Amino acid sequence: MSTTVCIDEVQMSAIRAQGAGGQNVNKVSSAVHLRFDVPASSLPGPVKERLLALNDQRLTADGVVVIKAQQFRSQEMNRADALERLQALVDSVATPPAVRRPTKPTQGSKRRRLQSKSVRSATKALRSKPQGD
Repeated sequence: MSTTVCIDEVQMSAIRAQGAGGQNVNKVSSAVHLRFDVPASSLPGPVKERLLALNDQRLTADGVVVIKAQQFRSQEMNRADALERLQALVDSVATPPAVRRPTKPTQGSKRRRLQSKSVRSATKALRSKPQGD
């Protein structure tokens, strides 16, 4: 099992792009709307779980990744851009995160911390007014 996205599982539709662009943007459907159903995909189980656990606005409540690509003027380039972005999203969760093992501070670091605290304390003690008899 690999973590590459199968193109057969991706649904793409051409839509009109938003924003400036003049007549071209009003007449040509060059933007691409990509939909990828994560639970129904052929990705490995752990990758699916990490992908569904992402807190990403491109992921719907049903587990569908929705990507809108409208950066380029041509539909082919927007299609390639959308697929690249989907693959980058899958690659970001392909490797499991490293497990953090908590460690204790060393004896030397504890000693240095206490030494610096006592030096600071002595400095502040010297600033106080002398005690009057």
